[in-house]
Amino acid sequence: MKKESKKSQKTAKNDWKKVLVDLEKKIETYSNKKAPKLPKGVVSFIVKYGPYLMVVGLVFSIPFILTAIGLNALIPAAFMGGLRVAYRFSIWNLVTLVTIALQIIALPGLFKRKLSAWRILFYISLINAVLYLITFQLGNLVLGTIICWYLLFQIKKEYK
Repeated sequence: MKKESKKSQKTAKNDWKKVLVDLEKKIETYSNKKAPKLPKGVVSFIVKYGPYLMVVGLVFSIPFILTAIGLNALIPAAFMGGLRVAYRFSIWNLVTLVTIALQIIALPGLFKRKLSAWRILFYISLINAVLYLITFQLGNLVLGTIICWYLLFQIKKEYK
């Protein structure tokens, strides 16, 4: 019985992996055939300076992180507009913390232009799309996800 359980878990893991790989291939195929190409200068700018911009974004997310984990007393008043805010933990906060953690994990690979780091960004976009869906933010779901995937798949060829 234990062998069957392990085998079914392994099969379920492979099924998810296959779904993600298939989705990535479909989006890439569509992106390569239908979407207009970004100029090479724009692509090289995004690939070269994108990780630095992500570092800036992560630094600015520190007040959110401290608030989300209940340490908002450590946030300088200037960040909060002079007010201390009581903050309730929610699914939105949890997902945001997960995506911030994934960005931190991807960062070294983005500087080295590794495809594995690019994939983490793709997974973050999927997580955000699911979050927009369950919170009924349909505008963000459609426009945000399309713009994110467009940019991601335009720069993918720069990652090996």
